Amino acid sequence: MSFTLAIVGRPNVGKSTLFNRLVGKRLALVDDTPGVTRDLREGAARLGDLRFTVIDTAGLEEVNDDSLQGRMRRLTERAVDMADICLFMIDARTGVTPTDLTFAEILRKRSAHVILAANKGEGSAADAGLIEAYSMGLGEPIRMSAEHGEGLNDLYSQLMPIADQFAAQADNDTPETDVIIDEDIGDDEIQDYIAPSHAKPLQVAVVGRPNAGKSTLINQIMGEDRLLTGPEAGITRDAISLQIDWDGTPMRIFDTAGMRRKAKVQEKLEKLSVSDGLRAVKFAEVVVVLLDAAIPFEQQDLRIADLAEREGRAVVVAVNKWDVEPEKQQKLRDLRESFERLLPQLRGAPLITVSAKTGRGLDRLHDAILRAHEIWNRRVTTAQLNRWLTGMVEAHPPPAPQGKRIKLRYMTQAKTRPPGFVVMCSHPDKMPASYSRYLVNGLRLDFDMPGTPIRLFLRSQNDQNPFKGRKKNKPSKLRKHIDGRRTDR
Repeated sequence: MSFTLAIVGRPNVGKSTLFNRLVGKRLALVDDTPGVTRDLREGAARLGDLRFTVIDTAGLEEVNDDSLQGRMRRLTERAVDMADICLFMIDARTGVTPTDLTFAEILRKRSAHVILAANKGEGSAADAGLIEAYSMGLGEPIRMSAEHGEGLNDLYSQLMPIADQFAAQADNDTPETDVIIDEDIGDDEIQDYIAPSHAKPLQVAVVGRPNAGKSTLINQIMGEDRLLTGPEAGITRDAISLQIDWDGTPMRIFDTAGMRRKAKVQEKLEKLSVSDGLRAVKFAEVVVVLLDAAIPFEQQDLRIADLAEREGRAVVVAVNKWDVEPEKQQKLRDLRESFERLLPQLRGAPLITVSAKTGRGLDRLHDAILRAHEIWNRRVTTAQLNRWLTGMVEAHPPPAPQGKRIKLRYMTQAKTRPPGFVVMCSHPDKMPASYSRYLVNGLRLDFDMPGTPIRLFLRSQNDQNPFKGRKKNKPSKLRKHIDGRRTDR
């Protein structure tokens, strides 16, 4: 990436729409409601032959207190300070407002490179606003329509000379190094120097009910206030992904919106936020279900954990706000008992107590995530499985429904992530669910796979008789007569 571009402006001027167009994906939520975006979202942008990092920011508002809007503004100002270029967007149909003039003055002082864009510039209704934009003193404005992709060529023309400056500066600042390559090193040894985890970081999604402390937890892991937090429930709307090297482990952590019961989700914007969080769960490898220690294992918590299990993701249950819990030992015993009773499908999954506010328990959470990911990728050999299957059948033979005995012939592992096993047997459609659970629980216990989702598939072996299943044709009366005469002779 050659430079960083921050898109700033008032609420509802089209910043997220342009962000989605530059990254080529619908990453940011877009709605007509002002103030949809609250957190900073980064993405890898592409415009022509330019490759850069683009930051979508919250709408700038004239507030300086500790309210939600005030915290959003401070987060946006931080993005302005860390970006190389600021793209200041105004609404060409609305024209220049006093708020636009105020923030133009702020950007002029805080950013070395400011590009002015008049968005929603399609049609003659935007002509007056475009002419008015010259009065802001930020140079010639770009007439743009982020929704329809207009004005991107003009944006490219303004970015290109600045990008060349950053490229030349990077060449001058890069120190010269001498690299000695040992020609005797083989291909296998060269591969050892490459850490595959860096090329493909561990995908972790943090999910839970509103106000459970998900954003605060991720800020504590990052070591900085990267995400918007506060006492209000439901602050996070987008599923924000952040890249981090956590204690030597490259990870991409997704912060998701709080998930309430479906009956309570009425607004369109909240439905979009929840669906964005569900999509993050589907792309994750490990899902951290964050609970509130004061009210753990509510019905919605159980639904969220069950969703992660049904999606086949490795699950870690973390209980937050443990620092304010008075009776820790008794509470922990109650939590473990409730966990085993209410979530039997995740039996053995790690239950970690943390404090997102103080950072206590984060080392245990890190180890639990790595352990869950390792089990999620575990593979068992076919020979081990078939020896194990023989012992399981001898200890508890399968039933014989309707007098038909079910024979388990052999077993193999078909997939990982999560572990999936195939059992070849007779009459798979008659196998009771209780016996399948018996096998799954045995796999968890004997092959040390606690907590991870296990998929068990029952298959029937192909019968070699090609005529099996065909209807027998009844012999005709003539054939019966001929066969009868042959018998008489």
